This record gives sequence, C-alpha cells and structure tokens, in this order.
Amino acid sequence: MIISASLITALGLGAPALAQQVETQQGMANQTSAQMRAQQDPEAPELTSEPGSVVVLRGLDKVTARTRDFEAPIGEAVQFGALSITVQYCRKRPPEEPPEVFAFVEVEDRRTDGFGVQADGELMFSGWMFASNPALNALEHPVYDVWVIDCRS
Repeated sequence: MIISASLITALGLGAPALAQQVETQQGMANQTSAQMRAQQDPEAPELTSEPGSVVVLRGLDKVTARTRDFEAPIGEAVQFGALSITVQYCRKRPPEEPPEVFAFVEVEDRRTDGFGVQADGELMFSGWMFASNPALNALEHPVYDVWVIDCRS
C-alpha cells in the first residue's frame, strides 16, 4: 500500500496517526494473507512485518558528485554534510508481498551565523519517503539529495 504525500496532507494526518493507520491496514492484510496460506499449507510458518529500528539511507553531495550510504537509528539524528536527518518510523514489507520500504523522515538544514556558531536550522523536509519511488516525495535541497534504501530490525 503506497500512500502519497498529498493524501497524507489532505487527511491532516501526522506521522504517529498515519503510522498507526498503516500498521492497522497492513496488519489486516497480513492476517488475511496468513489465513490464505494456512488454508493452502497448514504447516507453513506465519510471515509478518514489524517496524524496523534502523534505516539505511543514501546521500548524494551534488557539488562533489559523491554518494554515501549511512544508517540512521529510529529517533536519533544523524549528520550528512550540513543536514541533520531524523527518521521517526520505518517499515519493510514482508517477502510474500510486493517489495517496498517506507520511512517517515525529517531533514533539517544546520546553519551557522557566519562566525561558525550554530544557529537555528531550517526544516527542509518532513514526510514519507518510499524506496521504490524516491522521486514521489523527494527532499528538495540545492546541495544534497537523500533517499531511503532499506529498513532493518
């Protein structure tokens, strides 16, 4: 199930509310597919998907044209260049469903006052990113690109 950013905004859902809704809908879908598998093969193990604890992100520095893969633990800020990235939630679909990884990401541009003293940063991005379609809801920054690669437990 892919949820577009415009739908999220139109519904007025924040990250926790949407995460709960997504978990509920996926839970129902997983339960239905598990019931179908149980009917076909009663000895088959139940496959489930749980929220991850670490997100793998890929960052691109457009000035140097270098990419770097890095891990971001859920709820902890990580630095990529002048960006501070905090991932609030991630989930990876189970193997029996079409592949998809999605994460709720907040990106802040750290700034200085010209003398090297940290000033208040600007929130550049807050929303869902999808691994299968990074351009669907992309970070718009003149120097950096960041997108989701994987979600791990």
